[in-house]
Amino acid sequence: MIGNPQIDNFEELVVTLRAIAKSSDERFFRMDVKPDYADVPDNWEDRLEAAFY
Repeated sequence: MIGNPQIDNFEELVVTLRAIAKSSDERFFRMDVKPDYADVPDNWEDRLEAAFY
């Protein structure tokens, strides 16, 4: 979110995270804070983790 301020909603965050995960050699994903978008679902942690792995 800080590195990609153009993201406007949760779905864009999921797509961006998936693209970053595919194009990098990162092995771990850590969430520090809940995303501050109006459309964040209750299962946001699971969704972001699934997008990364």
